[in-house]
Amino acid sequence: MEQRKHWWNGKWGRLARKDVYLRTSGDQWYVEQRAGGTDGSSHFFEYDSEDAAIDMVRALLNGPDDWRELSVRPPTR
Repeated sequence: MEQRKHWWNGKWGRLARKDVYLRTSGDQWYVEQRAGGTDGSSHFFEYDSEDAAIDMVRALLNGPDDWRELSVRPPTR
């Protein structure tokens, strides 16, 4: 699975931090919504197209948080 994008709400701490990830594997697209950092809880969404996955990302990023996109390193070969 390849991670394509990562967004963070800019807040630190287990109670405040939120992350959204966009990943792909083959023809499938995956969105992960995580609350609470690496040890937090996640919800996963699966899509057949990039457009549908991006629509979900936009919906998840909508709100009062100051979301910022974090860079993703290209895969090493």
